[in-house]
Amino acid sequence: MSKFRQEFNYRFFSFLAWLAIHFIGHTCRFRVIGYERVRELVKSGQGFILAVWHGRTLLPVHYCRGMGIWAITSLSRDGEYQTRIVSRFGYQIIRGSTGRGAIRAGIGACKKLQEGGILAITPDGPLGPPNEVQEGTVFLAQRAECPIIPIGVGVRPRKLLPVWDSYALPMPFAKCALVFGEPILVSEIPDGGPLPRDVIKAALDDVQRQAQIMVKEGC
Repeated sequence: MSKFRQEFNYRFFSFLAWLAIHFIGHTCRFRVIGYERVRELVKSGQGFILAVWHGRTLLPVHYCRGMGIWAITSLSRDGEYQTRIVSRFGYQIIRGSTGRGAIRAGIGACKKLQEGGILAITPDGPLGPPNEVQEGTVFLAQRAECPIIPIGVGVRPRKLLPVWDSYALPMPFAKCALVFGEPILVSEIPDGGPLPRDVIKAALDDVQRQAQIMVKEGC
């Protein structure tokens, strides 16, 4: 594929994706719980991590737009599309993934957190297994000494795509719930207690259940 054709595809299809997310996000009826926790951390100037399962990113991307949040995207072709889509929503990008550029991305993310930035992350991404916390999330929280806010996302009606994370695609005019949980400080987990990744998973699963119950998703 020529560079011209590739660039055209990046621009055209990322614009279509942005347009679809923009339309869905503006037609959905949101119910939000716990967002004051985000506002308090922003006001304090402390860096923190927003964590959501990979298959539930669409609505948080729209709702938290324009905040200058940092996101990590891979160096792959899919990562290029993701970069161009979320950049349109006002996100700032750090490039890198488990396969390539992981060290550079991790160092860059830690620096932004220590400077008071907000980092959006999918603890089970980019390839799963779904709803299982990878060590990268724990590393970032420990290294930057910052809290993690888990986000649960419920939506009805929605379509679950046949991909590894059963990605939830909201239908236009859907009922949506976002639950921002209590901040998790990895440094406060006692020695000999549960593993940090298990604590984070339990918190994410809990807010996810709350959000789904709020909109009766799956009923």
